[in-house]
Amino acid sequence: MHYATMNDTEMMDTDSGDKAGAARDFLSAARRLVDQGQPSQALQAVVMAMRTQGGDEAVLQILNRTRELYKRRIQETASMDQLASIFAECAITEAQPLGHEPRSTDVFGTKDTVTADAHGISILKKSGRSQIMLDAFADGSSFICLQCGGLVSVHRRDEHYAYWCSNM
Repeated sequence: MHYATMNDTEMMDTDSGDKAGAARDFLSAARRLVDQGQPSQALQAVVMAMRTQGGDEAVLQILNRTRELYKRRIQETASMDQLASIFAECAITEAQPLGHEPRSTDVFGTKDTVTADAHGISILKKSGRSQIMLDAFADGSSFICLQCGGLVSVHRRDEHYAYWCSNM
């Protein structure tokens, strides 16, 4: 009888060892899949590892935790986007002299279309695309002209100052 109990215990240890080994294998596969650019398959491997270790309850628990982390990160990202937007608006406002009216040399009305309307709201912001301005500024492909407040490609800096800037 004692021999049977030892055998049962050994079998339980072997089962839990198999589960842990299988979970490790699934997680290793998930890492490889992420490296290969296959996130959906990697997620499936992680779910299988969780299911192997703790069943469906463990999967639900980790998915709920992941959802909460995702919500928190989305809120943080939104806050950072708002901060970046406020910073960009301040930079543009500081770049525009108070009470400045477009000169008559602004034949094409570029200052008004690039920067702001009479209420100080840019066309990009009105159309819900102010993020374009922030992204272009953030990635270094464009700069905000300190003379007119316009968003200008770094490749067109000289042309902007020579031909387009309404304050030059």
